[in-house]
Amino acid sequence: MSNETPIIRLVDLYKAFGEHLVLDGLNLEVPRGKLTTIIGRSGGGKSVLLKHIIGLIRPDRGQVLVDETDITQLGQRELNEIRKKFAMLFQGAALFDSLSVFDNVAFPLREKSNFNEAEINFKVLEVLEQVGLTGMEQKYPSELSGGMRKRAGLARALVLGPEIMLFDEPTTGLDPLLARTIHDLILETQHRYRFTAVMVSHEIPEIFGISDYVAMLLDGKIVEMAPPAQFVRTQNPAIQEFINGGKPECVSSESESVQEARRP
Repeated sequence: MSNETPIIRLVDLYKAFGEHLVLDGLNLEVPRGKLTTIIGRSGGGKSVLLKHIIGLIRPDRGQVLVDETDITQLGQRELNEIRKKFAMLFQGAALFDSLSVFDNVAFPLREKSNFNEAEINFKVLEVLEQVGLTGMEQKYPSELSGGMRKRAGLARALVLGPEIMLFDEPTTGLDPLLARTIHDLILETQHRYRFTAVMVSHEIPEIFGISDYVAMLLDGKIVEMAPPAQFVRTQNPAIQEFINGGKPECVSSESESVQEARRP
């Protein structure tokens, strides 16, 4: 990892819902300008972790530092200012059904910027072209395939030029070919826009081909974080069992070949 101060640091983070402890003294550093993917068991707290990063959930104890500002200590107005650095792509893209693709993507610009309609039109068409949706401006979400809805959601997230992008299971519900297409698009846009990305995913071994770092959330803690080629060689038996499904040599070699083919 680079010597530069991480853009996000989670320090001794604890969160319980009732008697269920979800985050148990979790520590994580997210390097600036890189794509970090968090993996872990279903229901293990990955989405809860993302919501802490953006301030949608406050921890019971611990710090969430964004550019060294502890957002757990901020009031709502200050927190909203910090959130301007962020955009988030949800599992279902979270598009407004009553709005066209164009108006869905334009919505953040109309709500949060001072651009006039001509400037909004230019920016929307530009970002739609980047995600491969040119010509789909007047379609409605119900008229789009699952993959196209993900693309539209990504366009809306990108249109304000965020510094940090959060991806919550971005390929859920897609077949393997479409999932790979979306992963490639995330990688391409991350390189073009140079944002920091934090992605929660269950897509193994695919995520090893697009991530700069992979982190494993287990029993409320990050138990390992490393570049993919190093991560797949970990001696931690719980991680090997999780990522390899009982076939360590087969999946590890596949992970490395995927990474070599797709990561620049």
